Amino acid sequence: MLFQDAMAAGLTDHGIDTIFGLIGDGNLFVMDSFRRRPGTTYVGVVNEATAVEAASGYAQITGRLGVATVTHGPALTNTITPLIDAVRARVPLLLIAGDTRPDDNDHTQNIPQREVVLAAGAGFEQLRSPLTLADDLASAIRRAHVERRPIVLDMPANFQWAETEYLRSPSRLVSDAGVRPSEDALDSALGIIAGAKRPVVLAGRGAIDPATRAALVRFAARIGAPLTTTLKARDLFRGEPHDLGICGTVAHEVALSTLSAADCVIAFGASLNRFTTMEGWLVDKRRLVQIDDDRHSLGRHVVPDAGVLGDAAMTADEFVALLDEAGIPPTGFASEELATELVRRIDKQADRSTDRSVDIHSALRRVDAAVAPDRTVITDSGRFIFSTWPVIGVQDPRHFAHTANYGSIGLGMGTAIGASVGRPDHPTLLVTGDGGFMLGGLNEFSTAVRHGLDLIVLLLNDGAYGAEHIQFVRRELDPGMSTFDWPDFGPVADALGGRGFTVRNLSELDSALAHLPHRDRPVLIDVHLDPELVPTAH
Repeated sequence: MLFQDAMAAGLTDHGIDTIFGLIGDGNLFVMDSFRRRPGTTYVGVVNEATAVEAASGYAQITGRLGVATVTHGPALTNTITPLIDAVRARVPLLLIAGDTRPDDNDHTQNIPQREVVLAAGAGFEQLRSPLTLADDLASAIRRAHVERRPIVLDMPANFQWAETEYLRSPSRLVSDAGVRPSEDALDSALGIIAGAKRPVVLAGRGAIDPATRAALVRFAARIGAPLTTTLKARDLFRGEPHDLGICGTVAHEVALSTLSAADCVIAFGASLNRFTTMEGWLVDKRRLVQIDDDRHSLGRHVVPDAGVLGDAAMTADEFVALLDEAGIPPTGFASEELATELVRRIDKQADRSTDRSVDIHSALRRVDAAVAPDRTVITDSGRFIFSTWPVIGVQDPRHFAHTANYGSIGLGMGTAIGASVGRPDHPTLLVTGDGGFMLGGLNEFSTAVRHGLDLIVLLLNDGAYGAEHIQFVRRELDPGMSTFDWPDFGPVADALGGRGFTVRNLSELDSALAHLPHRDRPVLIDVHLDPELVPTAH
């Protein structure tokens, strides 16, 4: 059997049926063999960075391993920014990278790929020989899942066309579900919970499956606690009467006042980073109980008063049973008055649209109402996110991902492509800024067109690099260096094979949104904003 056929067989034997990539001499024959196998999908992209972004989006939305492939040298270095973003997001991802043949030191594209990968924080796995293919692939896949980060499988280009014997290697994955908390950890945590007068239950991305949601709702009701989530677990408790929404820098006023009054935070599956804790404010002078099935997350950002290594649902149910046994009454912090206040909460943002620009809040509210609620939502990075995240929601947190883990703009389009491939029967809404779209979105809009994806791009266009624009303005300096006279993106989208709309006022926005039920190709809505009126974080 040829190496490329054995590699393709190994990938499919591990359940991998979708790969995002850009081919070169280091991987083209492997990918050709893979795409010929029944039930497989190869999504070709324009830039190597997009391959990794798409694999990350696919992994985050589907819960499966995301897989990307590139060739060697500059192809690998092009992936570094999205690799770091995926490392920061703790996304299980496999990147199959070609490599220069070991005896060709003077090859133009030869670089020390191991060092490049490790500098990005990703893992490196060497494919040692055609004969060890099955073992090396199985090891890389296991590491991606266990280490919860990208693993680069380094594949020398000269292995292609080599004759080899393929013997399937069994999966090395062992289920880590159902980690039972220790009695000592439960006792320590329960002592804090039982003594709390105003507890709040916080859920993160590690606690978003339906069974865990149900367990956390039962637990919160048992102790009389309001519910809140991290950004990545957003909308988990949608419909619950005491749902405070997102906890952190984009929390609304009712949530902030409730959290301010709390004396105890019980966090499930949340790493409690600086944004969730609002630079530590959330856990300052409040008792903290942290529950996670990942030892790496416990105490990573803040030191809890009690840490519990255990499955979130199992631990929540254990808490309920122990509280019942001890006869501890609920606190009443999740009161009828709070529920009423949450229902009555209104968006107080006034519309500041003109004939030449649209108010960002008005645009987001109308898009939120117009795009089907079963959508997938991806956000690029930029100051528009602070207006977007409180408004554009999802039915399930598993249908949301953002690309702000590394603070880079331009990763949204690739992530949206992967998300759309992962949920093909539902629309994917990408919210991006003009700078991010020009950096990493324009070239890949044609990829969405080529693959027939149901993608809606909301381009919030303030004609500037907004984060820099506001810094110039605040210091009373000329912001001209941060502004750009971009092309009209509506006709550009049309030229790329999609459907584009240029929106300068609310009437034009309504016309664009009226087209959405009739779309048959990717849509781009270029909404012009006044850069002076785009808020930043509060």
